[in-house]
Amino acid sequence: MKFLKEFRKEELLVLLYRIFLAYFFYQIARFLFWYFNKDLIKVESLSDYIKLAYHGIAFDTTAILYVNALFILLSLLPLVINTQKGFQKVLFWIYFITNGLAYAMNFGDFIYYKFSQARLTSAVFQVAEHESNVSQTLMISIGQHPFVLVWYLVLMMLWVFLYKKVKVKEKKPVRLLPYFLTSIITLCITTVLVVGGIRGDFKHSTRPINMVDATRFVTNPLQGNVVLNSTFSFFRTLGTNNFKEVHFVDEKYIEENVQPYKVYDRKVQNRPNIVIFIVESFGREYSGAFNKDKNIKDYVSYTPFMDSLASQSLIFPNTFANGRQSIHGMSSVLAGIPSLTDAFTGSPYSNQKIQSIVSVCNDLGYDTSFYHGAPNGSMGFLGFGNILGFKHYYGKTEYNHDEDFDGMWAIWDEPFLQYFAKNVGKKQPFMTTVFTASSHHPFKIPEKYNGKFKKGKIEMHEPIQYTDYAIKKYFETAKKQPWFNNTIFVFTGDHTNQIYYPEYEKAMNRFAVPLVFYSPNPEYNLKGVNLETAQQTDIYPTLADLIGYNKPIRSWGKSLVSDKNYTSIIANSDGNTEQFIIGNYMYRFDGKEIIGVYDKSDLNLEKNLIGQLKTPEVEKGKQIAKAWYQDYMDRVINRKLN
Repeated sequence: MKFLKEFRKEELLVLLYRIFLAYFFYQIARFLFWYFNKDLIKVESLSDYIKLAYHGIAFDTTAILYVNALFILLSLLPLVINTQKGFQKVLFWIYFITNGLAYAMNFGDFIYYKFSQARLTSAVFQVAEHESNVSQTLMISIGQHPFVLVWYLVLMMLWVFLYKKVKVKEKKPVRLLPYFLTSIITLCITTVLVVGGIRGDFKHSTRPINMVDATRFVTNPLQGNVVLNSTFSFFRTLGTNNFKEVHFVDEKYIEENVQPYKVYDRKVQNRPNIVIFIVESFGREYSGAFNKDKNIKDYVSYTPFMDSLASQSLIFPNTFANGRQSIHGMSSVLAGIPSLTDAFTGSPYSNQKIQSIVSVCNDLGYDTSFYHGAPNGSMGFLGFGNILGFKHYYGKTEYNHDEDFDGMWAIWDEPFLQYFAKNVGKKQPFMTTVFTASSHHPFKIPEKYNGKFKKGKIEMHEPIQYTDYAIKKYFETAKKQPWFNNTIFVFTGDHTNQIYYPEYEKAMNRFAVPLVFYSPNPEYNLKGVNLETAQQTDIYPTLADLIGYNKPIRSWGKSLVSDKNYTSIIANSDGNTEQFIIGNYMYRFDGKEIIGVYDKSDLNLEKNLIGQLKTPEVEKGKQIAKAWYQDYMDRVINRKLN
């Protein structure tokens, strides 16, 4: 038919080829991501990997169509000049600028998945907005891991080469009406296909595919990160708000089983001071005191001082973090608020009145303060500290000795902790928190200590020794202060970091942090090893109990030193799915349904028992997990955290 002679078949085939190239290179990036993280994400066989890569096509489709929407539109619009060299050159630059930037996201995850344990999301903006050294951090990261940049450049050059191998021949339409009509029909059909591709299917009844859908196709939840790509996870989380009210149970069930309010009745005559150390990237793996019974072959501890302090303290070797980033650690430790798929601290709901260990201490007349040696406002600590009600904030500005700045993040831990030891205690009782900074990428220590500490097996081992040494020097100074003997010290990590031992490659152990309660005052009886499962959100109610706060405490954690039998519900998120430890089992929840049940000892989440185990304990555990989630959403959204 003459009408179809103006159908732009060649242009359409070239467009399909160019889009196919994106699929091809996304699969290469997927393989490289897995290869550089294969110690963290176990794939048993080639066929298993092929299955993951196959299911990843749906997520690649969404990402590729997001990125190439403008390119596809301009390629198909009936502009008459589409095949001319000038127009094709414009398409070339649009294609490679958009795809080049989007493709680069995946390469960043080659390295930073090891630290974040999740694919890149738009939460990166929440971190970046509080930092002034983003470009410096990026350049240092590239310098430390040049292979990432090399792989990226090589693959982009290959992509350009293959793109140019197939060109559109210049052709001017003869009959304009058929040209326009066939082009419009093609554009309409393509629009429908693109919308369906971005959504993940064409069913009106289903929601667009999301990050959690990646775990539908895996035997181990960690493999969902292979199914995903970083471009998808970034774009899919832009402007999202996973905070939504749900209803699974009535309020009475929540009161009886979740018990969001706790009351303790300890009588305290002389209220103790409180010093909380949130140690940057302090994974449980690094400290020998927490690994005595783990049977880890050739284990080496990198925290000799903390090991010695732990022997004089009450410690919890089975403690888990409630978040994945530093600011998550602050909300969990101080306010008992864990971070789920979306972080509470980055949500529209964070600016509300919050009951916390800070407000409790303020009520009791404590002098409250927060210390962090970074530029004031870094990590969002100053803003969140103001929400919690700290009376004083001490950062790099107040320290006022820039010669001790590490050049990247903050004042080196040793001098800042000396300042911390000498500056607190002017008024008693006091409650203070210090957030250390040196045990962090780019994993450097002060030049004067080069050669003092063991290099260890991974980059993290040397700086964690430096921080441990800085804490030792802190105690040498603190012991001389008049407030020392009536003080309770708490130590935990904000989150974990680099992993060396296979035990800590397990999915749940990505959240494994230490927990230490120490006091030189024997009256508080903070001695021994407690093997019960604990979490960061238990710190606030434990301290409120120890200082004799007898009013109701709003917290999803519980006191670890009380004989009151409140339910223990450990909660966190891997960035895709919420996770709970209740009783003898772990539960994974997608916001609507429980999608996984695992034995508490199955820390790598290898055997999903959801279809096999229907005992009363498991059925109740599922219901409690849902009830906890319902209460969390209700209190956050409706501003009932006080």
